[in-house]
Amino acid sequence: METSAIDRARTTEFAPDTVYLNTSSCGLLPRGTVDAVTTLAEENALGRRPGGGDHGAVAAARDGFARFTGTDAGRVAVGGSVAGQVALVAASLPAGSEVLAPEGEFSSVVSPFAQRGNLKMRYVPLAGLADAVRPDTALVAFSAVQSSDGRVAGLEAVREAAAAYGARTLLDASQAAGWLPLDTGAYDYTVTGAFKFLLCPRGTTFLTVTEEAQETLPALHAGLLSAQDPDAALYGPVQRLADEARRFDEPVSFLSYAGAAHSLALLDGIGVDTLHAHATGLAARFRAGLAGLGHEAVPGDSAVVAVPGLGSRQPVLARAGIVVSQRAGNLRAAFHLYNTEADVDRALDVLSG
Repeated sequence: METSAIDRARTTEFAPDTVYLNTSSCGLLPRGTVDAVTTLAEENALGRRPGGGDHGAVAAARDGFARFTGTDAGRVAVGGSVAGQVALVAASLPAGSEVLAPEGEFSSVVSPFAQRGNLKMRYVPLAGLADAVRPDTALVAFSAVQSSDGRVAGLEAVREAAAAYGARTLLDASQAAGWLPLDTGAYDYTVTGAFKFLLCPRGTTFLTVTEEAQETLPALHAGLLSAQDPDAALYGPVQRLADEARRFDEPVSFLSYAGAAHSLALLDGIGVDTLHAHATGLAARFRAGLAGLGHEAVPGDSAVVAVPGLGSRQPVLARAGIVVSQRAGNLRAAFHLYNTEADVDRALDVLSG
């Protein structure tokens, strides 16, 4: 019998000893990713890797992210944290600019703006985000999928409203990229923590910037690797920054990016549509099972399932070897390629007790 790409990946790349339903916090590392990181670490220990890493792996990760998320590699900057990349966008706004965001948005998405101290922050319910854009809104900053409860934003509606009023958009794809089909090129900026559904090591993040937005974004992290010709920029100030979004690169962890190149290639080989169907199918099974137990999950078709008021059951599940998280009082479970129907049924069995 022919096996699917997901079955093959699950067999060759993953062997968890728990029922792992916590990808919204951190994804499992594929075996090939672990091997790539281990190999580089051993080479560093033995003195075989001058400079401690491989710029080729960083380039491969950049290309892999661009390909998987539907944009051009020339629009992608690499980094190490979502907050650091959001801070670049925050630094680009004139004093007094209005930033619109959902209530309860993830801290890293809004804190860099709030900490500026001279921007106008406005928060509205997620469902009303598109309707809340107004003529003096400079930027709409929001997550594609909410961390606290898995709700998927009205992406098209927000884009259309922002365009109508000339506002730019900043989309955090950290809880979405890897299972939800996205066109990152449709937003002025996107930021993605790749250690969740993209299964990369921590310390791997991606910022996408349209060509128009690149004209006003400051290159605050400029250094050797931001130069058009890094080999000619070893000493003294960089004379010419890279023509593309690479000029916004942060200095990166070579170990993290050595693994990221493998993880992104693995996901790209499966395809986001296949990953979406698998993850949302398991999530739907979990929601239906919860309803049968009398628990009402946050409605929707997200791969992230949250159950209000059930967060206190997280320790019970943990003792049974089932890893989920507790967020804002919700029990939160997230499904990805390494999960199966048996995982869903095991979690439901424990919750029924």
